Amino acid sequence: MKLGHVERFQRRNVAFDLQRFDLGFRVGTDHPRVGWSDMVVPAVRDETLTGPDGIETIEPLVRTGMLSPMERSRVAATFTGGFKRAHGAFRWSNLATTEHGSHYGFVENGVVLSKLQPGLATVIVFDDGRVDLKTWTEQDNANLPRIRHARQNGVAILERDLGSPRVVAGSRVRDWGPGNWSGSADRKLRTLRAGLCLQEAQGKQFLVYGYFSSATPSSMARVFQAGGCRYAMLLDMNALEHTYMAVYRTQGSRLLTEHLIDGMGVVDGSRDGQPLPRFVSVADNRDFFYLLRRGPR
Repeated sequence: MKLGHVERFQRRNVAFDLQRFDLGFRVGTDHPRVGWSDMVVPAVRDETLTGPDGIETIEPLVRTGMLSPMERSRVAATFTGGFKRAHGAFRWSNLATTEHGSHYGFVENGVVLSKLQPGLATVIVFDDGRVDLKTWTEQDNANLPRIRHARQNGVAILERDLGSPRVVAGSRVRDWGPGNWSGSADRKLRTLRAGLCLQEAQGKQFLVYGYFSSATPSSMARVFQAGGCRYAMLLDMNALEHTYMAVYRTQGSRLLTEHLIDGMGVVDGSRDGQPLPRFVSVADNRDFFYLLRRGPR
């Protein structure tokens, strides 16, 4: 794991060698939901359906909002996932008028809880452990039987330039509405944000989590581009709780937690004066990603 820091505003990156870690995804006890987003325009909302996929909840499946106890001994890190369903769809652009507003899809342990939508930035974990970040296409649906986990969140921050090997800023990074970047009511894009990118170096692939205390999608693109990433996407934003990231190490029977930013620990739990890390020892209402240390293969 590699940590970096830049003064004036906080920008911290953590890179995970994907030869050493397995990536996983878990929905929270409440989010993301599968009903209609508040963002969709009335013309694309089908009132005969309880949600864009025709369901209102994922019952009878149970949302645990935390790791399995069997995974605790291997956990290396966790970080918060993407937008809640309320904000996870489009009001503007062609994505707003197709597929009921292009709600952000997600898959957990091979179960499609909400359909993956074309045109959206997607984290994918395959059943062999391989990780990819890409813009989902209709052709990618053929790979669904091989996908263990997936999470969509908006559009690309950084992507491959069509017709060339260059990596460029996503085509909508400067567009507040079509990018669904959120921020503030007066359409200011600069705010606290977190993102994810894939970096390839010396024959290895790294998953990079980036925290930015004050950034626009464009500035995130430049940072990820300078770091040699081939694709990047937004996660959540606007608060330490929504950009939470922690790494862990064991000390005997204890699990020691180091938060990426001071203040993130306020959302952890505690019992008898002992801290209980969010997502690991305490169920949480938000979805999250986790990295497990790989054993010998």
